[in-house]
Amino acid sequence: MKQLLALITTVIASPALAHDFGFAGILSGSNMEDAPPLTLSVGKPIADVPLVLKSGTGYEIELTADGTGELALEGAGFFRAIWINEIVINGLEIRPFGIESIEFDEAGTMEIEFIAIKPGRYVLKQPGSTGETQRIEITIQ
Repeated sequence: MKQLLALITTVIASPALAHDFGFAGILSGSNMEDAPPLTLSVGKPIADVPLVLKSGTGYEIELTADGTGELALEGAGFFRAIWINEIVINGLEIRPFGIESIEFDEAGTMEIEFIAIKPGRYVLKQPGSTGETQRIEITIQ
């Protein structure tokens, strides 16, 4: 019993295993990073490079549509591998249980704040598109 208590005390006190994120937990500023913005435009790449995220880290990503067409992004696998804290559109905050896709009917910007959870490789793509530039590969490590 003493050995078990000593082990528990060591694990709890170990700075390598414990994180001090502060009052907001994993949503604290010290755990948040900005992801590169994504742009939706007819015939243009969504992003120049694949996106690499760290599991357990919070991100804010800005998605912008330039209004050249009605454009969407789908990626149920990716959206199920993250926990969405909020989506902000024109200053309005939405706190969804989950999403499978987003769509812009006209030019605009939205911000999605989320925690990357499930490691793996995912794709966000424009529905119905087969072009390699109309998708972005996302890896959660």
